[in-house]
Amino acid sequence: MADQFFIGIDVGTGSARAGVFDIKGVLRGSARQGITIWHESGDIVEQSSENIWQSICAAVKGALEEADVAPSAIAGIGFDATCSLVVVDRQGRPLSVGPSGDANRNVIVWMDHRALDQTKRINETDEAVLRYVGGVISPEMETPKLLWLKEHKPEIFEAAGWFFDLPDYLSWRATGSLDRSVCTVTCKWTYLAHEKRWDAGYFHKIGLGTLADEGFRRIGNRIVDVATPLATGLTPKAAADLGLLAGIPVGASLIDAHAGGIGTVGAAGKDGQPADVTARMAYVFGTSACTMASTREPAFVPGVWGPYFSAMVPGLWLNEGGQSAAGAALDHLLTLHPSYAQAVEKAATANRPLLAWLEAQANIAGDVTLARDLHVVPEFLGNRAPHADPDARAIIAGLDLEDDLDSLVKLYLAGLCGLAYGARQIVEAMAAKDIALQQIIISGGAAQSPLVRQIIADATGLEVAVAETPEPVLLGSAMLGAVAARAYPTLADAMSGMSALGATYAPSEAGMKTFHDAKFKVYELLQAAARQARMVMA
Repeated sequence: MADQFFIGIDVGTGSARAGVFDIKGVLRGSARQGITIWHESGDIVEQSSENIWQSICAAVKGALEEADVAPSAIAGIGFDATCSLVVVDRQGRPLSVGPSGDANRNVIVWMDHRALDQTKRINETDEAVLRYVGGVISPEMETPKLLWLKEHKPEIFEAAGWFFDLPDYLSWRATGSLDRSVCTVTCKWTYLAHEKRWDAGYFHKIGLGTLADEGFRRIGNRIVDVATPLATGLTPKAAADLGLLAGIPVGASLIDAHAGGIGTVGAAGKDGQPADVTARMAYVFGTSACTMASTREPAFVPGVWGPYFSAMVPGLWLNEGGQSAAGAALDHLLTLHPSYAQAVEKAATANRPLLAWLEAQANIAGDVTLARDLHVVPEFLGNRAPHADPDARAIIAGLDLEDDLDSLVKLYLAGLCGLAYGARQIVEAMAAKDIALQQIIISGGAAQSPLVRQIIADATGLEVAVAETPEPVLLGSAMLGAVAARAYPTLADAMSGMSALGATYAPSEAGMKTFHDAKFKVYELLQAAARQARMVMA
């Protein structure tokens, strides 16, 4: 057992990553490979499933090499990915999903908002299933995207053999299994996991009745629990692609943020006591930000997705919120400043990432109160939760004529505060529905900064903790492989046996609370003003 290793594979918006973990969840090696993304006018964002698969293969081989682990030692594999829509024909070949006509561009990325009109029309139906997505469906979800495809590219919709959520596509590519994960179809496709059924009436009402009439064959008529072993494991073809052995167990997949939740919220406390996952909120802070809270009974929180049954932790209900642009919002915000290019040059000279370089500026970045009079609502891609407003856009208030590096740092701090206040709104919305949280477990690339962690603790009033592993999302996926390989009897056992908590950040003294309470009030005033402005201009 001690010689067994497990591979977690994560596909984010910009890269594919792989990590090799031992039975205790210790990372032995990892690698990353970039993936191609196309942006076009009309809120179109596309990728290629073949490009993604090839990037995964390169990442797995790189991780094995760094870990110095033989392919024969790999006992299980798990996949996670963004909730993007993959379209293939009846032979599994890619089909074009956009105006380009390029068949290789067969993935509508989660952040693609081409289906805003379809989203609005679906929400106007007020169908019962919408109760389980926070009351309103999002253009990030799959039924609006499918309706867009049916209306704008009917020949592609008709020719499609299968419509996959990207995590399920990867499982299928690895094993040949058409089983779908309860995580993907419940969170993004309106499957009612607590009743183990699709709502055919909903599909007929919104204009996708064809899928129901087919018995949901093309979107999944066999739904399995997370980490369920798929088919007979890795196919010979997939094994050759990945540099692994055929037959390795592959566990049913997760959405990427949910893998981060699995990799963090089950960790035992510093005192060794078992985790109460219902007292913790997972906060995965990457290109976008996802918040996930688990409850024993369903909680209906307006504007927060869910409740979803068994979509992350088996047997528990999940409420999922977040921000459609988080790390991406910070990156874009900084490009708007006159000193951005100078800062990039200085960071490169110092051989440091830009954000790390900004935070390292002496006596500046550590003092968040420097952003007292500069306010940012960083909703460049709408508000995912709790307002469920895809038309919302960013606001910057308090700009002056300063254009030096110090003012760039202030803008960065104001942006961090804005993201933290978005998290606070979600926490408060859940608290209003009796979801009592004690701790935020934060992960993701944008969460590596101690400053970020402290600002979130101060803004929300909750203790923030980080996972001991540097790669909690990859670890969550590796746990799927460990359960599929029966190294752990259940996912809950893998969560407690493979994860641990590292540093914690308590909210600061009362003075900082007063500061953030005031800025949070301004944040909400600006949000309300922006909504009113849109009404006036409409």
